[in-house]
Amino acid sequence: MTQISSDDVVKLATMSSLQLADDEIAQLGTDITNIFGYIEQLNELDTEGVGPTYQVNHLSNVWREDDVAESLTGDTLVSLAADAVDQQIKVPKVL
Repeated sequence: MTQISSDDVVKLATMSSLQLADDEIAQLGTDITNIFGYIEQLNELDTEGVGPTYQVNHLSNVWREDDVAESLTGDTLVSLAADAVDQQIKVPKVL
């Protein structure tokens, strides 16, 4: 079983910009060691003949064609605006 040292936990915490107390370092080391133990258990499973699971609920994408049914010209859009100057739509400042 993979054993995680306190130095490993401190290095991971530093890379993650975490500040841990000494008791948290010990607890996190135990938790990470347990996670690695679980992963090692999963590696013992016989997965021969088991295909990858990409979609568990058997749904498929229902994409439609991206056809433009009707299009407005730029002049039409500018004419619909409440306030326009020189073919540009004038809007309030947002700061």
